[in-house]
Amino acid sequence: METSTLLTGLYVFMLAAFVGYMVISQVPPLLHTPLMAATNAISGISLVGSLVLAGAQYSKVATILGFTAVLCSTINVVGGFYITDRMLKMFKRGKKK
Repeated sequence: METSTLLTGLYVFMLAAFVGYMVISQVPPLLHTPLMAATNAISGISLVGSLVLAGAQYSKVATILGFTAVLCSTINVVGGFYITDRMLKMFKRGKKK
């Protein structure tokens, strides 16, 4: 991998992390549940991409990074849906007597 390609990828990653942080920090608490559901969908897309990377057998490093990405994305998706489910249960009405 060329140094310029690595630096470009690192630059894009840092820029995406900064923009993501700035966007998320400006979200009002009322929108956290819908935002969590959308984030779960994005994590699902990254899970598919990481599965492709892990299984493509480009190199040993790519396979290890792909496996790590699969693990992190899976934890993010499962945890996100669990938290979203708990938040939505808070808004259900109790049983009528």
